[in-house]
Amino acid sequence: MPATATDTSGPGTEERAPTPIARLRISCADRPEIVAAVVGCLAEAGANIVQSDQYSTDPRGGRFFMRLEFQIDAAELVALPRRFSAVAERFGMDFSIAHSGERQRVALMVSRPEHCLLDLLWRWRRGELECDIPLVVSNHEDLRADVTMFGVRYVHIPVARGAKAAAEERLLEVLGSEYDLIVLARYMQILSPDFLARIRTPIINIHHSFLPAFAGADPYSQARERGVKLIGATAHYVNEELDAGPIIEQDAARITHRASAEGLAQIGRDIERTVLARAVQWHLEDRVLVDGKGTVVFT
Repeated sequence: MPATATDTSGPGTEERAPTPIARLRISCADRPEIVAAVVGCLAEAGANIVQSDQYSTDPRGGRFFMRLEFQIDAAELVALPRRFSAVAERFGMDFSIAHSGERQRVALMVSRPEHCLLDLLWRWRRGELECDIPLVVSNHEDLRADVTMFGVRYVHIPVARGAKAAAEERLLEVLGSEYDLIVLARYMQILSPDFLARIRTPIINIHHSFLPAFAGADPYSQARERGVKLIGATAHYVNEELDAGPIIEQDAARITHRASAEGLAQIGRDIERTVLARAVQWHLEDRVLVDGKGTVVFT
């Protein structure tokens, strides 16, 4: 008789749902026994740690940062925040727990330059960014057709001279509290302190220079005038101080005196795309912890 495949179905062989992957981030004053307490709490919950990163600014009185990825049963994951609160209280920790299957909702904002926006949308559509991008907001109509190609809603909110406050009110209405992250993919408007205080959502910006050098407008012309040999781009969180929020990622390229301002801009656009994409990806993966004016990034 011809061989037949063995039927392995039956009691005890049902396909099980994959064990959830979760992420824990903590920050607190450094002191002994932190790692033991954290690992012990996860062990009691039946978690299996698959990745762990930690950093101390100074073992004697500095700040301690930690990021862990672990497998854990779904029921234990639900109960983990309450269980871990006792550890957090003991060490005065700030902590967050995220599930890798929880997709953050991201809104993109742009003016006319399309390179960063389209790069993020391509990466998202290819599955490189674990998030949902249901909205693009722009103060111009130029990119509507490009965005529509990705099946993403496009909202035009013009910013007329003298009507910035009204435009920001409209922007607050559109964004509401529905988004976990806002990305300024070359949005060429300065957001007011009032808007930033009311939106209460992390905002990542890409600045087309190697901050803190050449902040503000037209950095490539500034760079050429100074005869720089390196140009770069900076992705940072937005705060009330112009181009001075905590830096997430930077990169640079070597140039010569022969490069025109437009030539510098062309080189810079390539750097901007990759720097912004890395910063967004690391934020979505909970790899970025803010430390005062700076960041700790576990990559």
